[in-house]
Amino acid sequence: MTGTDRLRRLLGGPDTAWLLQRVRRRLERGGTLTGTVTLTAATPSQRRAMELLLGRRTVPGASLSVPLAEVDRVLRASGACPGGLAAAVEALDGPVRDLAREQAETAAAWAAAFRPLDEAVASRPELAEWREWLDSSGLVRRLTSLEDAAGTLRRLAAVVRALPASGVPLGRFAAETCGNAHALDDGRPLATLANSSARAIAGLPFRADGGAESRRDTWAIVGVYLDELSSTVLCLGLPGDTATATGRMLAAMRGEPVSLTLRQLRRHTTAMRIDQPLEARGDVPAQETGLVRVCENPVVLTAAADALGPSCPPLVCCNGRPSAAVWRLLELLAEGASEFAYHCDFDWGGVAIATAVHTRIGWRPWRFEAADYLQAASDTPLTGRPTPTPWDPALATAMTERGVRVEEEQVLPHLIGDLTTPHNASRRATS
Repeated sequence: MTGTDRLRRLLGGPDTAWLLQRVRRRLERGGTLTGTVTLTAATPSQRRAMELLLGRRTVPGASLSVPLAEVDRVLRASGACPGGLAAAVEALDGPVRDLAREQAETAAAWAAAFRPLDEAVASRPELAEWREWLDSSGLVRRLTSLEDAAGTLRRLAAVVRALPASGVPLGRFAAETCGNAHALDDGRPLATLANSSARAIAGLPFRADGGAESRRDTWAIVGVYLDELSSTVLCLGLPGDTATATGRMLAAMRGEPVSLTLRQLRRHTTAMRIDQPLEARGDVPAQETGLVRVCENPVVLTAAADALGPSCPPLVCCNGRPSAAVWRLLELLAEGASEFAYHCDFDWGGVAIATAVHTRIGWRPWRFEAADYLQAASDTPLTGRPTPTPWDPALATAMTERGVRVEEEQVLPHLIGDLTTPHNASRRATS
């Protein structure tokens, strides 16, 4: 009988399979073949197999304990397997995997796949929490295999670098960033990941996905549109012109809030200029040439229209987080040499919106500094995650220490007063 035959007779039968499996698992985890392994509720045939292997009777009882060092010694001494127990496992059941090495290699492969995204996120502090969430949630691993992850994450990095966009259709944006016009279509893994990054950039909860309408709105906020009619912007007091249909409409509606669609603004290809200051009318003084005030909430436009009518200076409403239409209008005004004065709610969501607009087009504060915040009356608790206020670092400190939120409605009289008698907003460069 050869050594291999004897090894199969001693350790290769069904009654010793449990022992081989236990030893294999221990070796795969990098463990040593010391101590004992125990089989509860061992059958008589399993007990006899161990007695044949060890050359002695086992301890009576329901469980069966086997000392691994003794098995190793018997295999070596008998010549059944001179290499011992570890070699016997491989001879009978194939090579033993090095799970620690495999896990390290897998981790390294995932890290390499994520590297382009990490490079894209490195300079985007607003995406740091989202990037951590991708790891903690395992979303990428659930949506794509390791084999496909490198390509998916490379394209996701390109999407992140290109956001926020400047009013482009989703298909064109996908083609330019991913090389495929349908790469960001609903239902694709990349689309799910890209939309969550867009929500993070917009300051929205990126852990949730509210369905098709929510995804459309999210893309619109970061300047990517699925259609040209659902994205709109409210404005008041823009002078209009006689050269375009949009300009004529603005001129005809002077004094009333107007809702412009992205389609109208995309067709308006020339810069919007506010070259002349408004003339003084009664107790309404002349306004600064080229200045456009920007607010967050529609109530400001309503109150301004009621108070000033056609005498209201140019005013644009973000209506929460800027849509593609808002960005398009602001960019048209900026191309026409307009400057901006900005105000919104004193809360962390408002600060996030303000920062996005500040970064993209530049503005000077319109009653949106620490002194203005501290003077405003409010007892509404401030919630959310503190965010820097680069136009006035003291504002973030004041909001954190005071801990209340101040909505635009609570300072509305001051804002309307500024439109009537211009407020001396800060003139330092903020772009």
